[in-house]
Amino acid sequence: MKLFVFGYGYSASHYVDRLPPSRVLGVTVRSVEKAESLAKGRLSAFVFDGESFDPDVANALGEATHILVSVPPGHTAPPEAQVGGANAPEGDPVLKVYGETIAEQCPELRWIGYLSTVGVYGDHGGGWVDEETPVDPRSERSKSRVTAERGWLTLAERRGVPLAILRLSGIYGPGRNQFESLKSGKAKRLIKPGQVFNRIHVDDIAGSLELLAERTVGGIFNVTDDEPAPPQDVVTYAAELAGVEPPPEVNFEQADLSSMARSFYGDNKRVSNAKIKAAGYEFRYPTYREALAALKPG
Repeated sequence: MKLFVFGYGYSASHYVDRLPPSRVLGVTVRSVEKAESLAKGRLSAFVFDGESFDPDVANALGEATHILVSVPPGHTAPPEAQVGGANAPEGDPVLKVYGETIAEQCPELRWIGYLSTVGVYGDHGGGWVDEETPVDPRSERSKSRVTAERGWLTLAERRGVPLAILRLSGIYGPGRNQFESLKSGKAKRLIKPGQVFNRIHVDDIAGSLELLAERTVGGIFNVTDDEPAPPQDVVTYAAELAGVEPPPEVNFEQADLSSMARSFYGDNKRVSNAKIKAAGYEFRYPTYREALAALKPG
C-alpha cells in the first residue's frame, strides 16, 4: 500500500500513525508550522488551503494506491486566513482542486476512503438507522456532507475503484474525552428526555480504516459503537471513574448553548454498526464504558 491522506487531523492521524512511514506518501495539513513539525518525524506533509493546486501533491497522487480524505466540505485554511468565516460552505475542496488529477492521473489507485458523519441521516426521533436508511440531513454541515459523499461516489465510479464512506458518530479518545471536559470544567449534564447519541473511539476509526483499506473494500459503513446512550449518562460514568462529583443536571431548554451545540441535539437516533461488523471488524471499545475505563487518568 502507498497511501496519500488529505487532512491529517485527529481521526486520520491515528490511522496514519499505525503505518510504517514507508507506506505513507504524504499528508496534507493547514499550516507551514505543522508541515515542518511532521517533516522532522519523517512524514512528508503538504500545506493545503483548499484552493491552491500543488504539483508535488499531484506527483505523490500519481504513485498512490490508496487515498484517504479527511477534509470537511468548506474552507481548509486556518480561521485567520479565511474569507467569509470558518463555516462558509464552499463544497468539497479536494474534489474541487484534485478531482481531475485523481480521476485521470493516478494509474496505481486501488481504493479511496472518505470520512463522513452519521449526521447525514438527520433526526429519527430516537429510532434506529442503518446504511439503507435514506439520508435526510437537517444542518447545513450535514447537507454539505451529503453533497460531498455524492461527489466522491461519482468520481470513484468514473475511476473504477472502490470507495469506502465511513459515517462516524461522536469522536472521542486520548486528549478528547469526558475526563478532559470534567478537568476543564466544561462538562455538562444536559437533560433532554429521550435524547441519545452514538459515539466512537478514535482507535476504532483507525481499526475500521485498516480493515477496509487493506482489503480494498468499498461501500458505506456506519462506524459507531454498540450502545446509543443519553449524553448525561456518559458524563456521570466518567465522573464516577474519576472519583469526582458530576456537574449538576441542567434542563436542555434552559441551557446556555451556542447555536452549533444546540443543533447537535436536533438529531436523535440510534445508529446500527452491523454492516462494519459483518465486514469483519471487531470493536476494541464496543461501548463508552470500556473506552472510559481505558482512558481513565493515572
